[in-house]
Amino acid sequence: MMQEQATVGTQRHKGQYLSFSLGADDYAADILRVQEIRGWEKVRTLPDSPDYVKGVLDLRGTIVPIIDLRVRFGNKQPEYSSTTVVIVLSIKVPDGRTHLVGAVVDAVSDVLDIDSSDLKPPPEIGGAVSKRYLDGMVSLPRGMVILLNLDKLFDPGELNSLYEKAGA
Repeated sequence: MMQEQATVGTQRHKGQYLSFSLGADDYAADILRVQEIRGWEKVRTLPDSPDYVKGVLDLRGTIVPIIDLRVRFGNKQPEYSSTTVVIVLSIKVPDGRTHLVGAVVDAVSDVLDIDSSDLKPPPEIGGAVSKRYLDGMVSLPRGMVILLNLDKLFDPGELNSLYEKAGA
């Protein structure tokens, strides 16, 4: 939950983020964007989809595209285990609407309270995740956690194409 905290001479913001793992790396997403967390289950595949698009599922009448973030971030052969989950996220598109997207991750870790003053900008070097998808990074006792910008990570044009293929 975003809440403002006044400090001496400056304004700070504290937010809560759901952390999750993709392989050995820790990522996090704004907790207010998380709709639900589901165990991994088989989904309906879509023809002519990128390899990281696993398909769609029917979530109480809403068609939700399922994107395997592990594959999207470079793991070509992820394992599906008892800890593999789908995080259903609310994504904002430029016209003001929101879409639901399911993100497959290795495991959900915990909820982090992160102060905006602790955020560091992403480095200028390349990597598995383009820095345009990142809101920042934070160092914690357990290691570095990367905060994802969900609206940029899930490209609106790509989402619209997936919804059309699914007939939604």
